[in-house]
Amino acid sequence: MKYKTQRFFMACGLAAVALAMGGCAAPSKREVLSTDQIYPAIGPYSQMVAHGNTIYFSGVLPLNAQGTALAGNTIEEQTHAVLKFIGAKLKSQGLGYEDVLATTVYMKDLNEFGAMNKIYGEYFKTGAPARATVEVARLPRDVKIEIAAVVGRR
Repeated sequence: MKYKTQRFFMACGLAAVALAMGGCAAPSKREVLSTDQIYPAIGPYSQMVAHGNTIYFSGVLPLNAQGTALAGNTIEEQTHAVLKFIGAKLKSQGLGYEDVLATTVYMKDLNEFGAMNKIYGEYFKTGAPARATVEVARLPRDVKIEIAAVVGRR
């Protein structure tokens, strides 16, 4: 009888722990976000998608605010345009460049990496995010650069 009582209380204790752990973790849900401070999504994608404390930014192109023309011709001008738009996305969520966890930089010509990297460093001065940079054959609208980001909410 003593053994059955101990087993009962142990099972109740484990159930209480499982319930408490499950009750503490609120389920994360997917949330589509956007801002009118940059061009609207051009196609079937979202500007930003959040899940829990992580926000995924779709690749940003160097377009004008309407998304109808290029914002600059040089890699420097286009990198500035992209990073300013990323800043607008961040600001729309109450965040800053220091909240960027990782970026993926797509470039048409890696020979322009040094020039891009100099501009990139102006936006990520300390605690730069993790980054991957790849050369691609072609980007939408024949731009020179596109940057996607993963951001952490505070």
